[in-house]
Formats: sequence, structure tokens, C-alpha cells
Amino acid sequence: MGFNTPVQVAEAVANAGKTKANLPFLQMLILGLFAGCYIAFGAELATMIITGTADKLGLGMAKFMGGAVFSVGLMLVVIGGAELFTGNNLMTIGLSCGRLNAGGLIYNWVIVWIANLLGSLLLVYIMYKSGLWHTGGEAVGTTAINIAAGKVNLSWSAAFYRGIGCNWLVCLAVWLAFAAQDVVGKIFGIFFPIMAFVASGFEHCVANMYFIPMGIVLKGDAAMANAVAALGDKADLLTWGGFFINNMVPVTIGNIVGGAVFVGLAYFMVYVKQLPKPECKE
Repeated sequence: MGFNTPVQVAEAVANAGKTKANLPFLQMLILGLFAGCYIAFGAELATMIITGTADKLGLGMAKFMGGAVFSVGLMLVVIGGAELFTGNNLMTIGLSCGRLNAGGLIYNWVIVWIANLLGSLLLVYIMYKSGLWHTGGEAVGTTAINIAAGKVNLSWSAAFYRGIGCNWLVCLAVWLAFAAQDVVGKIFGIFFPIMAFVASGFEHCVANMYFIPMGIVLKGDAAMANAVAALGDKADLLTWGGFFINNMVPVTIGNIVGGAVFVGLAYFMVYVKQLPKPECKE
């Protein structure tokens, strides 16, 4: 076959989890910073592409196009090499298999989540200073503020369940990338699930580390006063507190459930648990 079987993928994911848990701190931090930047590149590109698209091509096509270009972020992470918190939720396979302990998993998740945030904020700074949000007479900036405001005004339960749907698909994208045996196969394996999660409107905590801070920064710029006024009361939650409490907490928890449970633990039960015992040990 031209691809790895699900059992082979499960073995590869378990081995990768062990490697990730044992990365030196500096390497883990730098690769986490890279992943935050890479996902942020996808987010800023999606913001640029969907600006004005719905008016001309319709809402569905705008969502499809936004999802299509956003997928470049995970391609950079998987093929280029980086540590992404949401993808690392698959480490539960290695944990369940005994190839890493709970301490190693939690340590990786915490360091990588923080590094992803720092990388995303770095790109927020770069994009703000670039002035590219002025494109179209502040049209791109307006899109960015509207995206951010919509995310912080979600109910806790809506953000949580959208987080589940998101990382279910993201971790399936990583799973399919492991199944592929060449770069083209990895690109196609990543593209469709990522396009699906973005077009569906699900919530990704690392993507939101770019989307929401970008909106917060632009909210404070005088050039965006009209866009902020048009939001009305929705602008009130576009703060750092609203970012963390209203979005990061429920979305991160939802992402963990979607990736670690619905993909990681589920595939462990189906594939890894049934392997002969020697293959499920270090």
C-alpha cells in the first residue's frame, strides 16, 4: 500500500509522543514558538482572504476559502517541524501505551501551550507594525476586529463544544499526515480536515491566540474607531480578560477533549490496545 495502516499510524504516534515528552526545554520552547507563528500565518492569511469575499461569492464560499488557506499553518507545523499544543493532544496514545508518563505529557502541554501563545503574539506584533491591516481602507482590520469580537462573545458552552469539533478534525489531520508516506500525501491529508474545521466555524485555541489579540490591538488604534463603534456592546468583551476567560479556557478544554479523547484514547482502544504487549512498551 502507498500509505501506513491505522495500526502503523498508532505505533508511530505513540513513539512520537515519547519523543515529544523527552525534548530538551529550549528545543521544546523554540519549536512551540515556531508552531504559534505558523498557525498565526494561516490565521492572518485567512483574515486577508475572507475580507469582502462573502459579498461577492457568498458566505459558504468565503468560509471554504478561509479554511483552504488556513490549512497552510498545520502544513508548516507537520512538514516543517514544530510543536503544536492541539496536535500534541495525541500524546495520550503514548501515555496509554506506557511510553511516557503523565508528568511528561503535562509538562509538554504546558510549555508548548505557552510557547504557542508567545509565537502567536509575535506575529500579532509583526502584522500590526506591517500596516497590512490598512488594506482595502482598513477593510482587513475591520474583518480582524469582527472575528475577534465574535469569538470572545461566544457562550462558554458554545466555545467548549466548538473546541471539541475543532481538535477532533485537527488531530485527524495529524493522523492522516502520519499515514502518508510522502510530502504530497501529507499535504492532502492535512488540507481537508483543516479546511473542514475552519469552514464549519469550530474553535482552535492556538489560532485564537492570533485572532483575538489582533482584534484587541486594533481596537486600541484610532483608525479603527468606526469599526469598534459598529460592534456596539460586543466590543466590551474584546479585552485580555475576555480573551482568556471567555475563549481560551473553554476552547482549550474542548480541544483537549476533541483531540486527546475522541482521537487519542479512542484509537488507543481500537488499535494500540489490541497489539501484542511487547509492542506497547518501551
